[in-house]
Amino acid sequence: MTKNVYTVGQVNAYIKNMFTQDFMMNRIYVKGEVSNCKYHTSGHIYFTLKDETGALNGVLFAGNRRGLAFSMKNGDNVIVLGSISVYERDGKYQLYAREILPDGEGLLYQRYQQLKQELEDMGMFAAEYKQPIPQYIHTLGIVTAPTGAAIRDIQNITRRRNPYVQPILFPALVQGEGAAESIASGIRALDQIGVDVIIVGRGGGSMEDLWAFNEEIVARAIFECQTPTISAVGHETDTTIADYVADLRAPTPSAAAELAVYDIRELESMLLSQQLELNRSILERLERRKEQIRQYATRLELLSPGSQLNERRQAVADLEEKLHLRMEAILTQKKHSLELYAQQLEALSPLNKLSQGYAFVSGRKGRAIRSVSEVSQGELLQIHLLDGKITVEVKDVL
Repeated sequence: MTKNVYTVGQVNAYIKNMFTQDFMMNRIYVKGEVSNCKYHTSGHIYFTLKDETGALNGVLFAGNRRGLAFSMKNGDNVIVLGSISVYERDGKYQLYAREILPDGEGLLYQRYQQLKQELEDMGMFAAEYKQPIPQYIHTLGIVTAPTGAAIRDIQNITRRRNPYVQPILFPALVQGEGAAESIASGIRALDQIGVDVIIVGRGGGSMEDLWAFNEEIVARAIFECQTPTISAVGHETDTTIADYVADLRAPTPSAAAELAVYDIRELESMLLSQQLELNRSILERLERRKEQIRQYATRLELLSPGSQLNERRQAVADLEEKLHLRMEAILTQKKHSLELYAQQLEALSPLNKLSQGYAFVSGRKGRAIRSVSEVSQGELLQIHLLDGKITVEVKDVL
């Protein structure tokens, strides 16, 4: 009886797992001539790499199209970075590409990737070693070719943004034999002089043209430099090892000058705005202080002895006037009461009664007679009238 029988899918899956666990197969560079190149409507590119000994199918998926910087066609000699794996449905292995380079640049690119990885492992790209670029500088060191667009752009922009900044050029070779050593020497020389910022760069070009900025000697010179350094190599799409090591990367030499040199017109505008704001703030503060002084002067005037005395005098005068008015009111009231009492008294006056025809009768010793019971027959009585008195004898008491 047959044992350990596997399905086709299990075998293909097992073989695929073997490829997956092989480190070399997961990151491999393969070079060859392109044939059977087909651009699928989905965006994928299918191709075959071949040489005099054999052929290998490959695919570049649409999501990795950024890894192809040229239009690949049959007959091109290329270097492909990718991984080898099994397509389980067909049981065939193929190359899954991530980057595709022309063969001439491929070897350089491989060297570039290896050195980049080594320097990154050493920590030379680490953020903690990056120095800040000073906002205001007096001297600007430049390491580049003495002729060409790069130095002209940097000088023009520096002069336009701040004519008081002094550019110091170290004329260096930026391409070809001895270029890396020349660039490194320029960085060290300007660092020793003591400029405020150093720009290291050149215009764009091919990978071979820019290769000096991928050399380890240049990377170490930038890393060991005590002066803040801006890397400005090539155009926006070019990235060199110098860009990773530098304190700041600029996409172009022109951009590097703008990052290094503060625009004095912007500074003057900012200072003018701050001066206006300061003047406004000072005027507002002075006005507040003047208002406080006026308030203090008013309070001091109110609290001064003279003001207090005047206030007391006014209070006494007010009280005196109130007392006078009160006394007049009381006198008026008393006069009115007195008049009432006088009228009442007058109404009760004997003389007033006598003038109205009444008489006052008194007995012996002048005692008033108010009732007939107080007199007796034969008693002498005095009758007082308004103009005199009469003595009478009582004849009869009824």
